Amino acid sequence: MTGNAGERSRVDHGVNSTMRGLDALVGTREVTSPAAMEQLGEEMGRMLRSGDLVVLTGPLGAGKTTLTRGIGRALGVRGPIQSPTFVLARTHPSLVGGAPLVHVDAYRLGSPAELEDLDIDFEASVVIVEWGRGMVDGIRESWWEVEFEREWHGHGVDNACGTVAREDELDADAPRRVTISRRP
Repeated sequence: MTGNAGERSRVDHGVNSTMRGLDALVGTREVTSPAAMEQLGEEMGRMLRSGDLVVLTGPLGAGKTTLTRGIGRALGVRGPIQSPTFVLARTHPSLVGGAPLVHVDAYRLGSPAELEDLDIDFEASVVIVEWGRGMVDGIRESWWEVEFEREWHGHGVDNACGTVAREDELDADAPRRVTISRRP
């Protein structure tokens, strides 16, 4: 990388790199409430720039959209930020002259080719892909991955088919473990 510690730069393979900023967030932490999840998103959002890709992986109700809401607030994009489950992708334009936020729900996509068919401008946007594990390989050389873990009735729920009987249980203030890493 080039430039001073506060400057964003491009690495040799052309992928926008915010490593100096987001590297400070790499690791695992416990997030104790939705408000704290949004706060983590805001912290991440202040470090993201055009060309950055963030893949969110975790069970239903773990906080993926809540984190994205905080990222959007920090980026100064038009809201509201809601789960794009039924539209696959939503673009939130910047209200402050920055990069737009493209929020993707890849749960219903069958392959990376289908993600590519959405014709997302990865270079000019900050792209957040929920349920994106295994979907961005081949589309981008590297990305940030955020993995969420949550418990339900004292048991880990590791996929959308977990034993969730009541929707209101998903929004409980149960702590989440959040792991941020650089991929590959």
